[in-house]
Amino acid sequence: MAYYGYHRTSTREQHLDRGISEIEKFCRDNGLELERIYTDQQTGKNFNRPRYTVLRDDILRKGDTLIITEVDRLGRSKKDTLGELRYYQDKGIRVMILEIPTTLQDLSRLDNGMARMILETVNSMLTELYAAMAEAEIRKKEKRQREGIEAKKRRGEWADYGRPRIPKPDNWEEVIRKWREGKITAVEAMKRTGIKKGTFYRLVKAD
Repeated sequence: MAYYGYHRTSTREQHLDRGISEIEKFCRDNGLELERIYTDQQTGKNFNRPRYTVLRDDILRKGDTLIITEVDRLGRSKKDTLGELRYYQDKGIRVMILEIPTTLQDLSRLDNGMARMILETVNSMLTELYAAMAEAEIRKKEKRQREGIEAKKRRGEWADYGRPRIPKPDNWEEVIRKWREGKITAVEAMKRTGIKKGTFYRLVKAD
């Protein structure tokens, strides 16, 4: 029987340190020998993540324990996450979720069958609830993001979003003035500023 941790962040800009520290501290405090923590910095929309796939398919064995800090570190979709947890249950792999204290109890040691069944039911209900809450929070963030994008579009600020603003050449103002006055052609303006056609017209539009 071995203990493994898994932690994920959605982007490389987010730090893995907090989740790793939480898992390590939990193991120290409870006298558990942690083999290794696997990490990914990738969206949780699906489970095709390099390190997670290795952990699930090649490392974890029956009797092992997987430790995660929160349900949404496993996945973003409630349905898919619960399906993944059922996979571990079927394989005889225990999953401990630090944000759900009841999952930290080893129910296999309970002699009372009724108590074990009740706690297993509570675990399932709480896990489903937390997964639903995590998915709802993600959808709320995505909705706010979409609304923010639409607001930028309405204000004509879409160029600020999605792609970096293209820097104007040092001689842009002088060259563009001559072009607008008809003194030089667009081709000549592009030649003088050293930019390509697509970039030229995007800058003109944003000017």
